[in-house]
Amino acid sequence: MWLLWSVHWRTSDVYFEWFREPSFRDEGERLLVEPKPRTEKFRIQTFNQIATRGLKLLATPQYSVSKEQDSPHAIILRSFPLTTDHLTSNLLAIARAGAGVNNVPVDECTEQGILVFNTPGANANSVKELVIAALLLCARDVIGGIEYVNNLPNVIPEGDLKQHVEEGKRRFAGRELSGRTLGVVGLGAIGTPVANIACTLGMQVLGYDPFLSETSRQNVDSRVELVDELKDLFARAQFISLHVPLSPKTNAFVNDELLNYCHEGTCILNFARSEVVAPDAILRALEHGQLSKYFIDFPRREFLNHPKVFTTPHLGASTAEAEENCAVMAVRQIQDFLVNGNIENSVNFPSVKLERSLDYRFTITNWNQPGVLREILAVCSNVGLNITDMINKSRENVAYNILEVDGEVTDSLRTELLAVPNVVRVRALGRRNSNEL
Repeated sequence: MWLLWSVHWRTSDVYFEWFREPSFRDEGERLLVEPKPRTEKFRIQTFNQIATRGLKLLATPQYSVSKEQDSPHAIILRSFPLTTDHLTSNLLAIARAGAGVNNVPVDECTEQGILVFNTPGANANSVKELVIAALLLCARDVIGGIEYVNNLPNVIPEGDLKQHVEEGKRRFAGRELSGRTLGVVGLGAIGTPVANIACTLGMQVLGYDPFLSETSRQNVDSRVELVDELKDLFARAQFISLHVPLSPKTNAFVNDELLNYCHEGTCILNFARSEVVAPDAILRALEHGQLSKYFIDFPRREFLNHPKVFTTPHLGASTAEAEENCAVMAVRQIQDFLVNGNIENSVNFPSVKLERSLDYRFTITNWNQPGVLREILAVCSNVGLNITDMINKSRENVAYNILEVDGEVTDSLRTELLAVPNVVRVRALGRRNSNEL
């Protein structure tokens, strides 16, 4: 589909975008960037190693992709720490090939009308499998057993080797997962499959997610018991797996108070973010026996070489399949936004999708204030432009509109729209092609 789409791209089919200065918030001042049509390719800058399968979708005359792009229209990255210096005036969108966006200055992007996408669920299977491996490693001292055997002297006779093994294996006795209780904090794209597979392993599963929608609830195994209080989950579970995004509310939410509810010998697995736990509280719980193991996928100095802490170097999404899935999803979201103006899986803009039916459409980003849409429609009406279809959605302080019209969006119209108070950005998109994204 992607190659057919590019065949029908004509150099006369251009897109335009005009916007206020990024720092503009004062309704009494009109600072406009001179409107100029763009006929060049979409410039996309990549950071980190983006999977080839995703980048191949951009191998058309419509896009210019490089790690060294001047003034890109879009950025695709993984864990690269983006700064405000990267937020150039032409930048329209950033796609994070992964779930977390703590390496992107999201608030500053929102201020400048720049979309930030992530790829929820694209790496879910990869992380899920590693969580199950971590559960098994916490329940059975496989690592200790391997180290013991590897450290046996090479000169031990064969008969004595068997005796050493039989005597030594007693210290590595573990426990089965079946019949144990797992608490899953966060029933999203990763937490839900973790909870479901734990049920198939014979575990009793508790789930906590105050934001679980009815639609998402249908994906959770009926055997999972949902609890209303986080403290109840910590008090009842023998294994606890964390799957929450990092936010001001979740920062260090696993603290001394919560850990005091734990049974002696509880194991905690953290495949969310290192900052969602208070490290000093974890160390105290390990010392006092409330925790027997802490498994974290984000190395921290406080936990290095601790005998009761397993640390992996952020391997959750480190599979070829996950990297490909994230890259493909990130690229497709960027393409659909650049070409059609549609938004899916943005962390700072509303989800908006309008199927194309006409050649002409434009998008408007504005601050979510009363009366803005009315003024936008009035401007279009005054110039005799007929709006055949539209959609308007908001998310907190940001509103986003897609409008299909039966005539060309002129330079003068764009200038008038930008003069409407609280309008941040106006984009007129290229004509509809016979094969769509």
